Amino acid sequence: MRSLTYFICTPKDGVRYKHTQDIDGKGFITSSTDEDHTVVNRIAIVESLPIKYKGPIEVGDEIVVHHNIFRVYGDMKGRERSSYAHLFGDKFMIDPFDIYAYKRKGKWYAIAPYCFVSPIERTEEDMINNSEYENNLGIMVYPNEEQRDIKPGTKVGYKAHIEYEFNIEGKKLYRMKTNSICLIKEGKY
Repeated sequence: MRSLTYFICTPKDGVRYKHTQDIDGKGFITSSTDEDHTVVNRIAIVESLPIKYKGPIEVGDEIVVHHNIFRVYGDMKGRERSSYAHLFGDKFMIDPFDIYAYKRKGKWYAIAPYCFVSPIERTEEDMINNSEYENNLGIMVYPNEEQRDIKPGTKVGYKAHIEYEFNIEGKKLYRMKTNSICLIKEGKY
């Protein structure tokens, strides 16, 4: 089964939400609502490519997708509904614009215009900002093909208020666009 314009995918591990955590061999629920976007699974497995697709993603790759792809919500009458991307069963149609990165042979690659930056933990108290992370500073983790001059591990500065948080393989990362990166520090951080 193939689509003209969409990727056909399934959620990784067959789950739409990652709202449980294993602690000392026991499962604990970390979120009890479907409205919590932070626990929606954002990793999909590619089952088929769009017919006219010419990009780098291949069947079997893991991809990072928008948080609403696997989401369940209540409609105006309180009935449970799947997202706009749901096809049937565990199959979803994903627009290429909702894909931010792909994984092949154990390595992640960001897809332009998106990249992923790790926040830097604050080292000293700041009376103005109580955040645990440095303002507008991070470490480039997954640059995209437009950012050939920025290597993973480079300290970068980015525009304010554009941090779109993802958890990829246990790492807190911010997804941002290429033009959101406005400063780089030479060398590795």
